Amino acid sequence: GETQYDNVRVGINSRLDTIQAAILIEKLAILEDEMVARQVVAKRYADGLGDVVTAARNLDGSRSAWAQYAIETPKRDGLRAHLGEKGIPSVIYYVKPLHAQVAYRDYPRTPTGLAVSEDLPKRILCLPMHPYLSEADQDRIIETIRNYIGSNSAQAAAE
Repeated sequence: GETQYDNVRVGINSRLDTIQAAILIEKLAILEDEMVARQVVAKRYADGLGDVVTAARNLDGSRSAWAQYAIETPKRDGLRAHLGEKGIPSVIYYVKPLHAQVAYRDYPRTPTGLAVSEDLPKRILCLPMHPYLSEADQDRIIETIRNYIGSNSAQAAAE
């Protein structure tokens, strides 16, 4: 495929060797603490960004491991560049929807297309997410995004 996220064959991928398994067995002891810490980071992102971007949230009664924390904004590419200039990493994971990948080219498709699946990857950006992300770093990320979105909104309104 063109990238590591471009699937050319339908299959299974597992890279868990015995050393990684041994480490993960030990990490099980702190899994719940790390899950709680990730919930806190995700809630701070959602509360701090929810009025300027579409921020990910859990449905009532559900919980996420927050392997990634994705936000949605039409200003994604400019925001990513701005975050990079400020030394804040961000990642675009899902560039191509599944139905557009080589592995699925022969599967049936709806004749009207999958507009949401085709449009969403252009607006999704994943922010730093791990259980040890400090509140100061979270605040800096939130403030940087708010400032960028706000300054671009003001600029667009003035034009």
